[in-house]
Amino acid sequence: MVATVCLKYKMIFMKVMIIGMFTMVILLSSCKEQPKENKPEEQETHKVMVQDYSIPESWVKKRVSKAKERLGKSDAGKIVWAGMEAHGGLDKWFSNGVLSFRFNYQPLEGKTQRDSYQVVDVWRNKAVHTSVTDSTAKYGWDGKTAWVKAKDSTAFAYDTKFWALTPLYLMGHPFVLDGEGVHLELLPEVVYKNKVNDVVKVTFAAGTGDAPDDYYILQFDKETHLLTATRYIVSYPEYFKNGGHNPEKFMEVGELLNVSGVLLPKELKTHWTTNEGKQGEYITQIDITDMQFVKDINDDFFEVPENATILKGL
Repeated sequence: MVATVCLKYKMIFMKVMIIGMFTMVILLSSCKEQPKENKPEEQETHKVMVQDYSIPESWVKKRVSKAKERLGKSDAGKIVWAGMEAHGGLDKWFSNGVLSFRFNYQPLEGKTQRDSYQVVDVWRNKAVHTSVTDSTAKYGWDGKTAWVKAKDSTAFAYDTKFWALTPLYLMGHPFVLDGEGVHLELLPEVVYKNKVNDVVKVTFAAGTGDAPDDYYILQFDKETHLLTATRYIVSYPEYFKNGGHNPEKFMEVGELLNVSGVLLPKELKTHWTTNEGKQGEYITQIDITDMQFVKDINDDFFEVPENATILKGL
């Protein structure tokens, strides 16, 4: 009898052990699988946490308000403000994010072509350029420092410090004129392509940028207030060490494209300016493509990259 009871207990004990071991295997298996279930959620969270590079709305409103007040104090300023509004508005220019585009500057007289993809922070005036033939070759301006990073020293056969923000100042009018140190002068109206144009001359206070002796003469269609042409000089001291500047150029503004509510030119055609202030010899074709505003970029995007060469100069 006792042997029978003991045998029963042993069988029950073995069943409990087997059930327990089976349960442990299930639990362990469940524990091992648990991270796999959470992994996609972690990846999704990482995607959501991509930096939003948009400017706070309150900052934009304050800057736009100050620009409107400053420009409203003169007839020339009112024309520039009307131009900003016609092109989509200064508030949209600043709130859309950074501007990304390809800028292909093609001289017709044998000089160096300058073709790059670029991302420009229009709020802080920072830029990163990438070669169209080598995505590892880059240069830029972080607001204080000019840099270049390229395996081939001939990747950019031109002054990258000068060119870092130059495309913005060729295709970003009239928006780039909202800041301090900008002086505006109203000039007589002209007739351009059979339409009356308002004309405003832009000069800069001493110490403004690398070339404060530069000037722009902007023409706006009197009815639509859209920019039709820009006359300008280059006085960059690294090019003109003893002062002076190049002859004035006349730049036709081509077809305007709507880029997230902002009207920007898809091409610019540069001529030498004649003595009568009109377009003369055609010298440069500029194609502007792949334009878009971007917000989802890393916060350190415009920082000087590791192992980049720092450019000295002005």
